[in-house]
Amino acid sequence: MSSLHLLPLLFLILLFPILTTPSPDRDRPTYPQFLGRFSHRKPNSNSNSYSYETRYYTQQLDHFSFIGDTLGGDSHFQQRYLLGSTDQWARPGGPIFFYCGNEGDIAWFAENTGFVWEIAPRFNALVVFAEHRYYGESMPYGSKEAAYSGAKSLAYLTSAQALADYATLIVDLKRNMSSEDSPVVLFGGSYAGMLAAWMRLKYPHIVIGALASSAPILQFDDIVPADAFYNIVSNDFKRESESCFNSIKKSWDVLEAEGKDQNGLLKLTKTFQICHTLSNTGDLLDWIDSAYSYLGMVDYPYPSDFLMPLPANPIKEVCRHVDDDSDGKTLAERIYAGVNVYYNYTGNYTCFDLDDDPHGMNGWQWQACTEMIMPLASNPETSMFPPYDFSFADREYQCHMTYNVSIRPHWITTEFGGHNISTVLKKFGSNIIFSNGLLDPWSGGGVLRNISESIIALVAPLGAHHIDLRPSTDQDPDWLVNFREAEINIIEGWLSDYYHAIGASSSVLSDRLEHAGVSSRYRS
Repeated sequence: MSSLHLLPLLFLILLFPILTTPSPDRDRPTYPQFLGRFSHRKPNSNSNSYSYETRYYTQQLDHFSFIGDTLGGDSHFQQRYLLGSTDQWARPGGPIFFYCGNEGDIAWFAENTGFVWEIAPRFNALVVFAEHRYYGESMPYGSKEAAYSGAKSLAYLTSAQALADYATLIVDLKRNMSSEDSPVVLFGGSYAGMLAAWMRLKYPHIVIGALASSAPILQFDDIVPADAFYNIVSNDFKRESESCFNSIKKSWDVLEAEGKDQNGLLKLTKTFQICHTLSNTGDLLDWIDSAYSYLGMVDYPYPSDFLMPLPANPIKEVCRHVDDDSDGKTLAERIYAGVNVYYNYTGNYTCFDLDDDPHGMNGWQWQACTEMIMPLASNPETSMFPPYDFSFADREYQCHMTYNVSIRPHWITTEFGGHNISTVLKKFGSNIIFSNGLLDPWSGGGVLRNISESIIALVAPLGAHHIDLRPSTDQDPDWLVNFREAEINIIEGWLSDYYHAIGASSSVLSDRLEHAGVSSRYRS
């Protein structure tokens, strides 16, 4: 029997917290996550045929103390990075396009970030994709089992340590390639977009600019409304069909009640094609609302397979099934037909298990229990999800039970800022593109207005989660083509300014600008 394997909720990093009123069936800790655990894409397929070499860099485990060497072999680990082929278009002294790794296998992100690969030849840029510590193959202590053994071994899984990894890797790479003058432009989507923006602010002497796509750097403290995420998902469905929105809103109570009937869990198991009989409705409801939230993120205008193989405009297709009440279909059957678009559009699976983490992202549970405290809530007046109020106390309890650690809900804004961001960055920041699509629920925590002439917000009303970084297709709408071209023009400006500032000779400068496709404003 073919099945889609999924990870038990206790050990994963959900995209959202539990949305219904706590009950004995739904008392497990869940945490915000950017990417989908309910997917089956293989991270190393490299289906887009991007040419790179896999390398490893001996990385310091702790960048912020001087006692690490006492740990012996545990004081360092092997950080994986992907180096674009240098014999294609990269030139000495040319730019380096550096992707800050996300919370998962770096090969998967390299495969799904075609924009960087596609524009690199235009700039004669070297492409580097660096893996985030504790994800993919970049495991401290020699193995994932040892790295994830407990709070003591996970203590070095922080955003600041990850940024220091990237900084030291860049410096060493430039030195070894005799390319100290090469300007570095950062790229990142989602959590990686946050890292790219933060790295530009923390290490402006190492990187000249950052494209931070779908980066919810304001989704902390009370900077933005906690219900923004679920309101956006709900509006994505309502814009396709108000009856679909209403049916989904109604379905939570219907499914909860059905599960309490005699043989109700068995019936739901069969209706939703779960491989093993449900022991509670909570697992099922989490599985369903996962699909809706991920659909809000990947509601692309063309077929895609980022998280799952999906048709163009997948929410429209989901609502077509939810609204189809022909032949006496029950609400449960219609809901299943809808979420099946997300989980099984290809029809390859005959049932679903709840026990897999295909992209190696379960380190996010630790991050969401320490510094990545991103309040999310559901307002019953505006959301199709059940009501939910975020509670710092509940998160503290969950994380104490799981890791025996206390959350630091205000550390990110202390370390990187966020409050009064326009005033602060206007004075102290430069060269960051914040790109967001308003269909993406994470845009609710994004920077949506220009802060200065060099900190630019590009907003696409019909854009989904970091759609600008995805590989181009023949089906890209004109607005997306123009959106990417705007990003390219801004990056060209950064490079022009940089090469002019370092005092390159007129002939060298002209050659570099010409090969980068940059305007002639600084040519003699």
